[in-house]
Amino acid sequence: MAGRGPAPKDPKRRARRNADAQQQTVLRFEQAEPPELPTLQVEQDGKLVEFTWPHRTVEWWEMWKASPQAEHFSSTDWDFLLDTALVHARFWTGNLAAGAELRLRVAKFGATPEDRARLRMQFAQADEADSRRPAGASSRERYGDLKVLPGGGDAVAGS
Repeated sequence: MAGRGPAPKDPKRRARRNADAQQQTVLRFEQAEPPELPTLQVEQDGKLVEFTWPHRTVEWWEMWKASPQAEHFSSTDWDFLLDTALVHARFWTGNLAAGAELRLRVAKFGATPEDRARLRMQFAQADEADSRRPAGASSRERYGDLKVLPGGGDAVAGS
């Protein structure tokens, strides 16, 4: 199964503080209202018939509309998620091959705890809990005073 490595480390706890590789582009955010699932026509036996959304897809769509992430979705996000709803509907009507595409698409929105960690999303409650937890020492604080002793570098090589 493909992945993108471990969750990113908190920047304050990094041993090296290299600058980010690319500058960020700051965009003006305009929150968009979530659309309803549209009425669709699909071809069936040579005729156009109204598509009925699977009950599970309707529930899934309502879950995304009510999710904490939704308040940060723009119109393009909702459009992409609407296309993802079609993939979800295919999956829940028996096309299990759509599962891989569905997993990749929902990961972009932070569907699982691992996805949210990768996207650097945290729920506010987690922020409060982190602020109450004592911070551990950074690697610089833990190892900053270490020095090589005279002859210490040769001790391993000479054994």
